[in-house]
Amino acid sequence: MLVFAGLGNPGSRYAANRHNIGFMAVDEIVHRHGFGAWRRGFEAEVAEGRIAGQKVLCLKPQTFMNESGRAIGAVLRFYKLESEALFVFYDDLDLVPVKLKTKFGGGHGGHNGLRSIDAHIGKDYWRVRLGIGHPGHKDRVHGYVLQDFAKSEEAARDKLLDAVAQEVGRLAEGDAPGFMSRVAHLINPPPPKPPKAAKPEAAGTAQEDSPKTGESS
Repeated sequence: MLVFAGLGNPGSRYAANRHNIGFMAVDEIVHRHGFGAWRRGFEAEVAEGRIAGQKVLCLKPQTFMNESGRAIGAVLRFYKLESEALFVFYDDLDLVPVKLKTKFGGGHGGHNGLRSIDAHIGKDYWRVRLGIGHPGHKDRVHGYVLQDFAKSEEAARDKLLDAVAQEVGRLAEGDAPGFMSRVAHLINPPPPKPPKAAKPEAAGTAQEDSPKTGESS
């Protein structure tokens, strides 16, 4: 069993915030892969389904971002799962918008949701970093992440979320590099190859008969 946890803050007030792109990602996964309805449990909203033959529990902690680790830790303990079964989807200021990176383990990078998870289960889990860009100065970060995505950002954001949901089966199969590659390809597909030039027709080999010696033309 795998756990796909999206990070965000509960309630309609925060639903469209940049900080909630992790919630948006698991919502799209649940919708795309036909999971069961969301239900309450473990201080979270949870939904169950299957991806690439694997049983998957999607999770949205309802404890607010700074306490995300409480719900996630409770789920792992209940199902007796190691932290390696956890994939956390979250907003990343250090990646430009629509950029995605996946890695196993590492630091929290100042992200309060990751800081809470680290405190509850340690650092050995998968991180799916969803780029939201940086406002340019650290003093503006708090307001920036708690703002809704601008209208001009929504199409690119939705394209990223759609690509994540479409290719997440590769994560379930243990192919993180393939997942990143395919998402990047869907977001920025290479330009179509120019059509091949038509081959020139082979020159004819037949020649007109020329008059033979002694014959009049």
